[in-house]
Amino acid sequence: MDRPLTTIDAGADAAALQRIPLSWARALDTGDADVLTLLLTDDVVVDLTPATTRIGLEFPVLSGRETVVPTMIGAVGPLDTMHMVTNTTVRDEDGGFVIEANALAQHFLPGEGPLPDRTRHALMGNRWTFRVRREPDGLRVARFTMDCAWFEGDPMVLLAAVAQ
Repeated sequence: MDRPLTTIDAGADAAALQRIPLSWARALDTGDADVLTLLLTDDVVVDLTPATTRIGLEFPVLSGRETVVPTMIGAVGPLDTMHMVTNTTVRDEDGGFVIEANALAQHFLPGEGPLPDRTRHALMGNRWTFRVRREPDGLRVARFTMDCAWFEGDPMVLLAAVAQ
């Protein structure tokens, strides 16, 4: 049975693991490829299909940091977004760690987020799962999966940056 991380190690690993979802969100909100790059293993897999399928979009499973970073930053980075992360849990599993978190993600078209007369948006209540392993240079995300608990708005907003 998996044990909560707090029963394994309440030290530096716990703090670093709790920061991973926050750093992921920050990288997306600011379009910061460097931060996202530092979070990922070379062979990372990003699977958004549980979420995108639910809202009627097709988005491929991404493999490899060289593919994931430009695709994620290119798709989300240009949008006016805000991701808020909560209910983060961490447990050890198979020599690594699993982080689960809830994320409220608001997306507007580029430049339209702060405009009160613009209401076209995509608001998502997501469940994030990170599978993390220890690499020589620190803890890194080997797999990220996103599922969508609920959605409000226009899913096409999420494709606006990649459609250009």
